Amino acid sequence: MKKVVVRLEGVTKTFDGTRKIIDNLSLDVYEKEFLTLLGPSGCGKTTILRMISGLDSVSEGKIYIGDEDVTDVVATDREVNTIFQNLAIFPHMTVFDNVAFGLKMRHTPKDEIKKRVLKTLDLVELEGYENRMPAQLSGGQLQRVAIARGIIMNPKVLLLDESLCSLDLKLKRAMQIELKKIQKRLGITFIYVTHDQDEALTMSDRIVILNNGIIEQNDTPQNIYLNPTTVFVADFIGESNIINGKIINVGNTYTEIDLIGNSYKVVTAETDKVGNQIDMLIRPENINVFSKDVANGIKATIADIIYDGAITKMFVVTEDKLKLRVNLHGTYNYCEGDTIYLQIPNDKVVPIRGNQNE
Repeated sequence: MKKVVVRLEGVTKTFDGTRKIIDNLSLDVYEKEFLTLLGPSGCGKTTILRMISGLDSVSEGKIYIGDEDVTDVVATDREVNTIFQNLAIFPHMTVFDNVAFGLKMRHTPKDEIKKRVLKTLDLVELEGYENRMPAQLSGGQLQRVAIARGIIMNPKVLLLDESLCSLDLKLKRAMQIELKKIQKRLGITFIYVTHDQDEALTMSDRIVILNNGIIEQNDTPQNIYLNPTTVFVADFIGESNIINGKIINVGNTYTEIDLIGNSYKVVTAETDKVGNQIDMLIRPENINVFSKDVANGIKATIADIIYDGAITKMFVVTEDKLKLRVNLHGTYNYCEGDTIYLQIPNDKVVPIRGNQNE
């Protein structure tokens, strides 16, 4: 059974007495897990991080770290450390002194400080850098210094607030992989906050998607992408086509749905009823394109086309004026205004039942 390291029970955060930022949120975070809080700006993800760290108070509910109720415990007495967006590296201190800062504040003996700092720098692959100044380091190395300073105090949880957002795209992608490797090597629970879906999908063991202070979906990256439970999640994660369909038959095993003039079968759920409207997700990369009509083909016109390296992105309009995104791997000779035929495999059509209605 997984050990719970952080538990939020019915946590609510209200500002100005009336404005709820977090609304009755409950969440368990497990030992050695890389959990990401993902959502748009203003959804409450940083507020959750600050409440866990003790930097913000809880209006209602409880927060536990391990078995201890820390709801009213001050930040300095909680077994967590936080890495902020700006990293907060001291520019006038060497790498060694930056990493040793917390230990010095606790009056740790010098011999132990040296031993622990050098061991920690080795863990984040910064051995030999202890005498360098921050100005002599790359962005990725500064990230490692911040992580080293965060883990040297042996926290139960390391909190990271969009700590890769200031890096350029190439370095950010490299650090996503490095950060995950470091987390696995250390065996410490990471709670990471971001609005970047690629970061979340790349690094996380589990993703919690937030919207207006509530959890929309709490699941693995694969399930979040392939089986979103609400339109918000489907639209927020990756590129998507969300199309309204109608249930025309409900069997013991399969439900039949009319969608863009074709019939598709999906696994039956208890909520399925003939006549219900249901939103369907089709990822742009799962639509096949042909120059000539094919079985179950959907005639469309290319409204716009964008070459994006390994992918050709097309925006098309069907005869029913339905606008769709289509992503093709590689380079194609299609042009704006061309007539094409779309084919959507049955197993690539995903029902979003959280939005099903009559």
